[in-house]
Amino acid sequence: MVKLVILDRDGVINEDSDAFIKSPAEWEPIPGALEAIARLNRAGYKVVVASNQSGVGRGLFDVQTLAAIHQRLRSELLSMGGHIDAIFYCPHHPEEGCRCRKPAPGLFEEIRERFNTALEGVPAVGDSLRDLEAARAAGAMPILVRTGKGEATLAKGQVPADVPVYENLEAVVKALLANPA
Repeated sequence: MVKLVILDRDGVINEDSDAFIKSPAEWEPIPGALEAIARLNRAGYKVVVASNQSGVGRGLFDVQTLAAIHQRLRSELLSMGGHIDAIFYCPHHPEEGCRCRKPAPGLFEEIRERFNTALEGVPAVGDSLRDLEAARAAGAMPILVRTGKGEATLAKGQVPADVPVYENLEAVVKALLANPA
C-alpha cells in the first residue's frame, strides 16, 4: 500500500489570504510547513496537494500564474530536501457546480485513480470544513490544523468530534511519524 498524505495548500502549507494568493510573490510558507513535508518524504510518504483555486475561475489569475506559484512552492521545498508528488486543483468558480471543488470529493477521486490506492485511513490535512467534508466523502481521514482558516472553522462549532485538531502541519507530521499506521 502507498504511504500517502493529502494536504490542502492555502492555510496548511502557506499563509492564506481572503484576497487570494495571486502571484508567486504573495506565496509565503507557514513556518515549519516545508520542513514537515520534507520529513514526510524522508519517512517514505508520498505528499499530494488538493486545493480549490477558484481565483482562476474568478479571473484573478491564470493557469500559468498558478503554475508559477506552484513552482515557487516546489523550489522552496526542494531547498529543504522535500518534494510534492502531485498537485491537484479545482480552477472553477464556486457557482460552476463542478465535482472537483471541495467539499465535493472529485479531487480525492482523482488522487485515488492516479495513485491506484484506496484512501481509507489516508491523512488529509485541511483548515476548513469543506476540506474535512471532501476527505470524509472520499474515505480519507480528515485532520484540521489551526493555521489558515482553522481557528475560524473551529469557532463555528461545526468540526465533527472525531476529527483530530493540531496547531499546524508540523504538529500533524510529528504525530503521524510517532504513530505510523
